Amino acid sequence: MITVTFPDGAKRSYEKGTTAAQVAASISKSLEKKAVAAVVDGTLSDLSDPLQSDAKLELVMRDDGRALELIRHDCAHVLAEAVQELFPGTQVTIGPVIENGFYYDFFRNEPFTPADFPVIEKKMREIIQRDKPFTKSLKSRDEAKDFFRAKGENFKVELVDAIPAGQDIKFYDQGGWIDLCRGPHMPSTGRVGSAFKLMKVAGAYWRGNSNNPMLTRIYGTAWANDKDMQSYLTALEEAEKRDHRKLGREMDLFHFQEEGPGVVFWHAKGWTMFQQLIQYMRRRLTKLDYDEVNAPQVLDKSLWETSGHWGWYKESMFAVTSAGDETEDEQVFALKPMNCPGHVQIFKHGLRSYRELPMRLAEFGTVHRYEASGALHGLMRVRGFTQDDAHIFCTEDQMADECLKINDLILSTYRDFGFTEFVVKLSTRPEKRVGSDAAWDRAEAIMSKVLEQIAIESDGKIKTAVNPGEGAFYGPKFEYVLRDAIGRDWQCGTTQVDFNLPERFGAFYIGEDGNKHVPVMIHRAICGSMERFLGILIENYAGHFPLWLAPLQIVVCTITSEADAYAVDVVRQLKDAGLRVEVDLRNEKINYKVREHSVTKVPVILVVGKRETEERAVNMRRLGSQDQKSMTLVDAIAALRAEATPPDLR
Repeated sequence: MITVTFPDGAKRSYEKGTTAAQVAASISKSLEKKAVAAVVDGTLSDLSDPLQSDAKLELVMRDDGRALELIRHDCAHVLAEAVQELFPGTQVTIGPVIENGFYYDFFRNEPFTPADFPVIEKKMREIIQRDKPFTKSLKSRDEAKDFFRAKGENFKVELVDAIPAGQDIKFYDQGGWIDLCRGPHMPSTGRVGSAFKLMKVAGAYWRGNSNNPMLTRIYGTAWANDKDMQSYLTALEEAEKRDHRKLGREMDLFHFQEEGPGVVFWHAKGWTMFQQLIQYMRRRLTKLDYDEVNAPQVLDKSLWETSGHWGWYKESMFAVTSAGDETEDEQVFALKPMNCPGHVQIFKHGLRSYRELPMRLAEFGTVHRYEASGALHGLMRVRGFTQDDAHIFCTEDQMADECLKINDLILSTYRDFGFTEFVVKLSTRPEKRVGSDAAWDRAEAIMSKVLEQIAIESDGKIKTAVNPGEGAFYGPKFEYVLRDAIGRDWQCGTTQVDFNLPERFGAFYIGEDGNKHVPVMIHRAICGSMERFLGILIENYAGHFPLWLAPLQIVVCTITSEADAYAVDVVRQLKDAGLRVEVDLRNEKINYKVREHSVTKVPVILVVGKRETEERAVNMRRLGSQDQKSMTLVDAIAALRAEATPPDLR
């Protein structure tokens, strides 16, 4: 007999080999019908798996959040079966679960298109209605390869070869259609339900290698119920409306082109926003005793070898050479992918005393990193970008206090941009790293205490978490995740503690004892990539920026040409007040002008006609509102000037 322990601590005895499904049935028939999987000693498992020894068992219902991955996994299998029923000769490859859904890659001479979706979805619903059980079996490596060869599934044969020797090769049968799969699965296809939808197709090379055949990837989404799926689809529609690339075109902010893949062509309005962001950050740093510096864009590769980046990061760096492999003076250079080695050189230039610490060096540094072309995504993923980067050189005793100051700066910055929900995550040592375990132990211990203090001081308003193994190769780090207006999470700021880089470069300061000491180096970014952060802001505000950040704050529109001279005077006075304003004197109807400027997301439109000219007044219209407000010009300028004051200056 074996003993099964349930989540409430209750225990029951069963015959060895009893399945989780049989355990559920022994409790109640309704429980047996509701359960879709089991967690056995912390591992999600099939209900049909036999229990061979004492175990902790939890039964998972379909409405449990943990079942969502199973729903999507099973739906991917149903998709693959439907495709092969409808399109004989199509080869299946892999079909993993991804965020919000799943995909499956297929090999077919004629690629699939969205026009195929209705017939595929119809077939999927038929398969789900058949409600065939998922039945697991094991095969030897040779049996598995023979099975797929007989079916002409050459990609699956390759997958079998890639499975480590000695590992079980699992198959799942769903009513005659069989797939190679690690599992687990729900009891039957019927449990998938009706809340699924095929979303899009894309090309994908087999195993991500451009030398391999091109496959068609079909993406889908699946949810526990129709309500959850509709909420997701609605959010997706909202996200598409907010897409920063679309708004960037409409607002004339920036563009990309083939001759400069992954680098931004900033237009005047977009560059204005970029500079407003930089100026805001620069003012914040000045108040906190940061010294702004600027390190070279191109440095000899020896510097990157010393830092470790050449060995750890070389594939993501741009080498700079003349014709051939080396320059005339036999040096190989690299465009900097980050600012830290340059800042160490600035710290090292001259003898440093403990009295100078902490030394805070900040730079709005342009960096370049090679991103695969398929990964590029507007401002969100580029090859050339600007970091609001800083490095704090301090003693180990000062480290915790500096991390807390950085935390306050990061969170207050996010609040100034309208964000209110945050998560601070501590990422600990990765498998591949530099430095001694003792140094990592000290760094992680200090940062763990800081994380606890962040949670305490926020009175639980800021969520905290730990990401094991996700630290930088040189030290643990805090990652700051913010939530936008439609519930999406973005990882932006970081605080990374580094005991290694200063030592590798031979950096030191003279301590109070008169001896040399290696400083702790804290890497810190708030926005991270300024380009990406601006993309996040564009989508968060949907282009409806607060007045201080808007690239064009005001347009003065005339109703009649009789008001032209007054409109020009209004613009002059607004500019004298420091506001960004344009005038529209075109011979067009006022409703046309208002509609056109609303499309480009101008926050304030001031309308002037004969009456406003006579009264030295303006008629104010706000973006997104039908209301109009008549004000004297003096009052309007005062109100708009106050509203356009950046949050850090109020």
